Amino acid sequence: MGCFLGIDYGTKRIGLAISDETGQIAFPLRVLQNSGQHRVAEEINKIIAERKVDSLVLGLPISLNGSRGIAVENVERFAEVLKKHVNIPLNFWDERLSTKIAERAMIEGGLRRKRRRQCIDRATAQIILQSYLDAHTKQDVPGFTSPR
Repeated sequence: MGCFLGIDYGTKRIGLAISDETGQIAFPLRVLQNSGQHRVAEEINKIIAERKVDSLVLGLPISLNGSRGIAVENVERFAEVLKKHVNIPLNFWDERLSTKIAERAMIEGGLRRKRRRQCIDRATAQIILQSYLDAHTKQDVPGFTSPR
């Protein structure tokens, strides 16, 4: 298993998170300003090469009731552009409530509002990526039995 790059796509900012080489732990990486989908895709491609990323995980902002709105369409359009720039697998992952979880964790950690605003996108990307890793590594761990 290799390194994963988690992406929280937004119309203004894109949060990024990276996994360790074993693909088990996600870490916040950085925030890119959304200066256009092609430019962002090129920046992500550079990160893929620098960090030796094997797979992408792109958060899909499905609403709580399961409907797919304009945000999902924006992410899917970005995914199409991204696929033209990268040559590694791209996986979608349901990111429902990931921003709320990240914000709550930062509030509980005592971060002030201004600092939370600076960190929220990469923290959300970390939550998306960690959720994906948790769901996929449990299947691959020898002797793992799911709780009943």
